[in-house]
Formats: sequence, C-alpha cells, structure tokens
Amino acid sequence: MKAVVQDMYGPTEVLDLRDIATPEPGPDDVLVQVRAAGVNPADWHCMTGMPYLMRLMGFGLRAPASRTRGLDVAGRVEAVGTNVTRFRPGDEVYGTCEGSFAEYARGRQDRLAPKPANLTFEQAAAVPTAAFAALQGLRDRGQVQAGHKVLVIGAAGGIGTYAVQLAKAFGADVTGLCSTTKTELVRSIGADHVIDYTRENFADLADGARRYDLILDTAGNRPLSLLRRALTPGGTLVLVGGEGDGRWLQGVDRTLQAMLLSPFTKQKLRGLMSTERNADLELLTQLIEAGKVTPVIERTYALGEVPEAIRHLEQGRARGKIVIAM
Repeated sequence: MKAVVQDMYGPTEVLDLRDIATPEPGPDDVLVQVRAAGVNPADWHCMTGMPYLMRLMGFGLRAPASRTRGLDVAGRVEAVGTNVTRFRPGDEVYGTCEGSFAEYARGRQDRLAPKPANLTFEQAAAVPTAAFAALQGLRDRGQVQAGHKVLVIGAAGGIGTYAVQLAKAFGADVTGLCSTTKTELVRSIGADHVIDYTRENFADLADGARRYDLILDTAGNRPLSLLRRALTPGGTLVLVGGEGDGRWLQGVDRTLQAMLLSPFTKQKLRGLMSTERNADLELLTQLIEAGKVTPVIERTYALGEVPEAIRHLEQGRARGKIVIAM
C-alpha cells in the first residue's frame, strides 16, 4: 500500500510517499481502508520532533518511533481481529488510529465508532482530535454551564470551530475571537458575539465590564496576565496546547506557569492534554447527527500532497480543518 512515512525528524521534506506493507490487525484491532484523514498540529510536532520534550515522552529520541504519520481517520472496515465484536468488514467508521496518511490503517476497536450518517468521509475525518480537545477543554477542564459567558480564542481554527459549537450546545453565551477575514465564519457557526482582534483588544473590553466565566485559548501565545484580565474573579482559563520558540517546551512553559499560579488565585488556570475516549466519540456522533455540531473544512489535499497540507497548517491561517482525501 502507499503511505506517507518518515525516517528522521525534520521539515516537510522528510515526508515520503512510498509503498510499504499493509498492517495486519491484532486481536483487538480493526484494519480500515482509509477514505479520508484529518491533519492536526500533532502531525507537525511528530514530523519535526519538536519540542524535544515529546521525544522524552516516548515518541522516539533520534527518529520517530512510529514512521507513518496521521491520526484521525474515516473509512471502511477491511478486516477485524479475533476479539473484535463491534465492527465487521464493510462498516463505515471514524476515529483515531496509527498512521492514517495511508491507504490502509490499523486502529483499536475502542478508538473507533460508526461514522455519523449525515457526514461524508472527509467531514468525519475532520472530527476526532480537534473535537476531543474542544469537548474536554470546555466540559472537563472548564466545567462549562448553561448561561456561562465563554470566550473562544482562535475561534476559526480547527479546535475553535468545534469549541464555539459545543459551547452553544451546552447553553453558553459564546464570544469568538478571530481575525477580520474569519468573522463571518465564526458567526455562521453560532457565536453570539465576535471580536476582531486586529481592531479590538478583548482585554480592554473586559475592563469595560465584558468578562468571561470561561476562556478557552486555542491560539497559544498571549500572556497569562492579559488573559486573566478578561476573566471574572472566579473564572476559568483553559490553555489548549501552546506555541513558542523554545526547542524544549515550545509554549508548554505557559501552561506550567498557569498551573503554578493557579493555587494562589481564585481564578482557575488550567492546561489540557486531551485523550482519545470512545464515550466522547459517541457523544460527538450524537451531537453531529442532531445537527448541533458540523465540521468546518477549509480545503482537502491528496495523499501525495501531505507535505503541502502540513505546511499550510503550520502557517496558522486555516479556517477550520484540513483533510487528506483518498
């Protein structure tokens, strides 16, 4: 089969489309014929091996432990392991797996779910990782409640577009922060208010009494002091990821600062490391099929264009998700 693989860490030039052996499903695994795969910042981090901290966490010290890139997947079941009872060949599924930038990918049955009936394969592949982060950031770390005033920073991005819709589904009053060219998109997915950060400083607006019970920061580069100014005295800040210049931490240091400061303030300052949960994937399926959440896809690329897709994502200008279509 054809797959996008890498033998060393580095820029997009290390990615190579080549023929490799089709993976064999283990007893608890499902072999999926990939129809589409989502592109995420994690793919860039795994490609570059940056920050160095992730290498110490088991991703491979000198070279990637897993050579095939891609995590989010949507496709049809090709074969199942001996212990698999939830799926059979021909089923349409989506979720996460190992190496989805390929014609076939192997995934655990507890990391997959039936594809939402109202989504295409491309739309389904855009859901898992970004929607997990948005859901767990709002519900688990942010403890969002109906009536809460929620600010989503990076509202037009991959995670942000899900966060706006999920916060609305939870009954919150949602403000989206984005650039001028993305304001209409953010309004179209349900934001009650939109702030164009090129024209207004949301922290200055907070000084005028517009403060938030919950801020979900998906953009990852604003100082904690600025974010805290926009929080209510007992509000919650959730940092989803983070970007920076350091080779070792690249923005993780801001999350560490928040965690160290949080015990000394009434405001709750939290980081997020989202996880792949089957129960959350099933909840997302319900919300999608109910019409409360719809994936936003900016563009699709072919399998041989994965380097271009990752370069586009790295620029930080994508509206919603980027998808690889087979």
